[in-house]
Amino acid sequence: MRAITFTLFIMILGTTVLNAQEIRALDASPLDFAVFRPGGQDATPVARIIYSRPQKKERTIFGGIVPYGKIWRTGANQTTELNLYQDISLQGQKLAAGNYTIYSIPNEKEWTIIINSKLFTWGAYDYDKSKDVMRFNVPVKETTEEKEAFGMAFAGSDGNGKLLLAWDSVEILVDFEY
Repeated sequence: MRAITFTLFIMILGTTVLNAQEIRALDASPLDFAVFRPGGQDATPVARIIYSRPQKKERTIFGGIVPYGKIWRTGANQTTELNLYQDISLQGQKLAAGNYTIYSIPNEKEWTIIINSKLFTWGAYDYDKSKDVMRFNVPVKETTEEKEAFGMAFAGSDGNGKLLLAWDSVEILVDFEY
């Protein structure tokens, strides 16, 4: 009986160590989200972004690990997801409530932002241009403050808002109306 108990103990301990190692490996670009609730914490949200936060780690980001002129998942891991709980306008283009993915094509002076209807994709590997709902260009703003991790945030009130994308010394602001 002791031998069986000891064997089970070793099996459980081995499984626990293995699972802990697997979990640590997943945290290189942790999952994050931003919710836009202009009416306060108890208000119904207008939008939510779910994305992973890659880290700079002393690398050249734009024009380096994120090449200029190529499709990017706008984050890490699974493609960034945009959930709209009501119709909005992005950069003056109407977008119906629903779920979308966000891709981008970074360039030195401006980015092309792509809203796509194909969900549950990994990176840009499964990008399907035929599923694009809209595209628009936004200017790049260079900053003096470098951000180690990629991040996204909402701000706004009174029917107008901005979605900020920031990493390294680059910021992108996407205007929207709700």
